[in-house]
Amino acid sequence: MDHRTRKLIEASSPMWTNKQVWEFEQINENQRFDVVYAELGNYGAQSWKSKLAFTDSEIRDVTVRTFDNLINGNELWIANKGQDRLENQHIPYLMAVMADIVIEEEVCLNFRVEDNCLVVSIDSNADVIDCKEFFEEFYHLATGFNYDVDTGIPDDETEAEIYLIRLQEEFDDKMKEHLGDKYLPGNNDPDTINSK
Repeated sequence: MDHRTRKLIEASSPMWTNKQVWEFEQINENQRFDVVYAELGNYGAQSWKSKLAFTDSEIRDVTVRTFDNLINGNELWIANKGQDRLENQHIPYLMAVMADIVIEEEVCLNFRVEDNCLVVSIDSNADVIDCKEFFEEFYHLATGFNYDVDTGIPDDETEAEIYLIRLQEEFDDKMKEHLGDKYLPGNNDPDTINSK
């Protein structure tokens, strides 16, 4: 894992759980950010006037819609709406949200704070160990399975389902013990749980 990312994660640990993200979004319903994509080493004040700038944006929506910009090697700079800077209290929230967005893409991210903005990029140098290490820091978003090794999952579909349910329950118990009421089992948020 990139040393700046590691340092930022250590400063923000433990990383926010889904419950904390959900609670933050309930309290700050209209939380908006200014975001801009810039080529590595090409960020400046003029970047906010480019076609890759998205002011007054909902972070999940704009990141998902414009994810190809990250894949193409650009960095995502995030600031509070209209402030040209990011308040420190938003860093753990944004790191958790960004990790949640990329978890299914199976890529890990680099994070750093520069010019008072959170800068996010895809870690193109990451190997399997780096990715495992990265997502283990976001243990509330991933169970940490390493798919490159034999996981012992049975071939029979019914047995596999029973096995995976048991693994999820063991993981949930471990996280509940570690985090208490902050942890929601099965990577859920309260809206999902209440709708069932």
